[in-house]
Amino acid sequence: MHPDLIDLTGVSRIAVLTGVGSWLPPTQVPNRAVVSERLDTLVRERIGIRSRHRVDPGMATGDMAVEAGMRALKSAGVEQVDALVLATTTPDRPVPATAPDVASRLGLGTVAAFDLGAGCSGFLYGCGVATGLIASGTARRVLVIAADSMTTITNPKDPSTAPLFGDGAGAVVLECGAPGTPGALGPMVWGSDGELGDAIVLPAGGSRQRSAGTETAASDHFVHMRGTDVFRHAVRRMSQAAREAVRGAGWSLAEVDRFIAHQGNAAITAAVADTLRFPPDRMPSNIASVGNTAAASIPLLLADAAASGTVRGGDKVLLVAFGSGLTWAATTLTWPTDCTALL
Repeated sequence: MHPDLIDLTGVSRIAVLTGVGSWLPPTQVPNRAVVSERLDTLVRERIGIRSRHRVDPGMATGDMAVEAGMRALKSAGVEQVDALVLATTTPDRPVPATAPDVASRLGLGTVAAFDLGAGCSGFLYGCGVATGLIASGTARRVLVIAADSMTTITNPKDPSTAPLFGDGAGAVVLECGAPGTPGALGPMVWGSDGELGDAIVLPAGGSRQRSAGTETAASDHFVHMRGTDVFRHAVRRMSQAAREAVRGAGWSLAEVDRFIAHQGNAAITAAVADTLRFPPDRMPSNIASVGNTAAASIPLLLADAAASGTVRGGDKVLLVAFGSGLTWAATTLTWPTDCTALL
């Protein structure tokens, strides 16, 4: 454990990032295997996606979560945590939650473990919950994993969603530390708007559809999305959350070295940069090779950027996400010099 994380008597407890890891399924699928040549060009030029990773037959979200979690624990140099939070839209089964199985497979024993659903904002929501556990003294170390196998709930016949999503997992270890410790998370800005819940929705399979007793179309078992509404609200909410998170950290946008934004659509990211007048060259991106990996998007990009040296020790980093719900979240941290990302 980092020496600054030992004795916190009388000190405010802050969540500090000490490890990060990620994992992608080995199978990579190019656009042309998903859509026509004409749509391939459109997806590449307007959305920024060239390929995505897909789980192999028999592989599930929990399998990816274990791989990413194992790497995050190794990155932090620890073997045990007090709690595990799994952010996902695609659990292995409706019941039970996937997190306890992941905790068991990671050798974490009987620690508290639970799933959290907040769409593509799930990872940052998970970090917010972990921060609360640490601040309250309920936990000193929390493993936050975000994993989604979105290709399993995407209709291959729907050209508006089939080329967008990919599968993957990312994870971080958050530990109890003191204010000012490198890696300490800043104030969490988060929110939701349930009046727009049907902008991204999977209609069938839940209690509402089951209790209604109505027959469902095959397409109702896949994600539906109103792209125009999502685009407009994503730009607005991500920009607003970014400003609030930076203000809460006592920074200005000009001081931000790296802006890690949810990789849902390159055009959305560009619009956010334009709205904030933020330099696009300080916004790393991996959407071209992974697509929209939902909750896993932020930690996958963070791990990529840290491993490649795009994010370095001392960098001021801004994290922002937007997803189904509708939900959004943002926070900040100064990247620790002693944290090595494991892919």
